[in-house]
Formats: sequence, structure tokens, C-alpha cells
Amino acid sequence: MRPPAAMLPLSLQLAICALAGVAVMQLCRHGGAAGDATDWWIASVLYLAASGAVLMLMRRFYPHSRIGGCNAVTLLRAALVAALLPPLAAGEAAGLTVAIIGGAALALDGVDGWLARRSGLASGFGARFDMEVDAALALILSLHILSGTKVGAEILLLGLTRYVFVAAGVVWPALTAPLPPRFRRKLICVVQLATLVLLQLPALPADLTIWLARLAGAALLWSFAVDIRWLWRHA
Repeated sequence: MRPPAAMLPLSLQLAICALAGVAVMQLCRHGGAAGDATDWWIASVLYLAASGAVLMLMRRFYPHSRIGGCNAVTLLRAALVAALLPPLAAGEAAGLTVAIIGGAALALDGVDGWLARRSGLASGFGARFDMEVDAALALILSLHILSGTKVGAEILLLGLTRYVFVAAGVVWPALTAPLPPRFRRKLICVVQLATLVLLQLPALPADLTIWLARLAGAALLWSFAVDIRWLWRHA
């Protein structure tokens, strides 16, 4: 009789999910994503290393004994993000395949949160894990656009703003305080990622891609400005 997941060590549960993520990366590779064997090997190693880091953080901050479908989905999203690295390294940035992989990672966003609430496994760790995968997805998609389309370096605004905010928290610790939940923040994140996925498509007119990038960037800056103002007032 197979033991339930809750009886397996957390490390084994995560290892199973991580190996499933590597299998998904191979599906992306054989489904048409560019990159030679070395690129995919490196991306897989980076993904497994990140999964190991997640395990160490889980042991410290995750309050449950089982990973659950919620964190398994977030690990799957991380694998899709890692699958975007080989095409970028191979000089085959942007394009339909990248849009499909990025779109799949975006479509799964929110599924992990829904599963966490449904299974009673919601946690601050899970929410932060999901947020960091979103940030990594935005950064890599923006690098694809910079390398493979006519949009200039301004697109990095959509990929780097989150990391600049985190770095600023080192200088001004007030920025590290918890923020109250806001639907506006979730909506802007979806707009940001959806724009980055859309801009991968080669059929879009160059002028349209530039204006979409600027509008999404303005919305993202506005959202961060609202949060920074709230943190400053409540410091």
C-alpha cells in the first residue's frame, strides 16, 4: 500500500515534484523550444538548485507537513520559467514557442493559491514563493523581448522593478514591512505578465509593442508608488 504524501518526508515530496518539473522542461525542449543539450542541462541544474533552496526555506518557514498541489504547481511554474532560459541563451529570443511557455506559466498563476485555500495549506511562504516565481518569469520574458524584438531597454522596467524594490529595502527597511492585501496589486501583476507574453509574438506591429510596453510599465510604476506611499505613511 502506497503511503500518503503527508507520511513522506518533505524532502522526498519536493524531490518528486522537482523531477516532474524537469520532465516538463524536457517536454518544452522536444516541443520546439530552442537550445542545445548543454543549454538545457544547465537550465535543469539551475532549476534543481532552486528547488533545493526552496526545500531549505520550507524547512524553516513552511508550517505544514505536506507540499500539496499548491506548491507542486508553483514548482511546475518555476520549471516553465527555467525552460525559457535555453532559447534565450541560444539567441532564439521571443517568438511563438516562448509565448506559449510563458502563457502556460501565467495561466497557472492563481491555481496554486486556489489549491492552497481549498486544501487548507495556505501560508505566507507559499504566497512569497508564488511572488518570486512571478518576478523571475517577468524578468526572463523581458530579456526575451529586449533580445528578440524592436522594444528597447525600457522593457526591463517590467522585469526589474520588483528586484529594485527589494534592493531598496536594504537601504530603507520600512519597505520590507508587510503590505495589506489589495486586488489592484494582483491585477497589475496579471497585466504585467500578460503584456510580456503578448509581446513575444512576432506578428505584432513594432509601434504597438512599444506602446503596450510603456502602458504596462506605467501601470506597474503606479502600483509600486501606491505601495511605497502606504509604507512611508505607516513607517
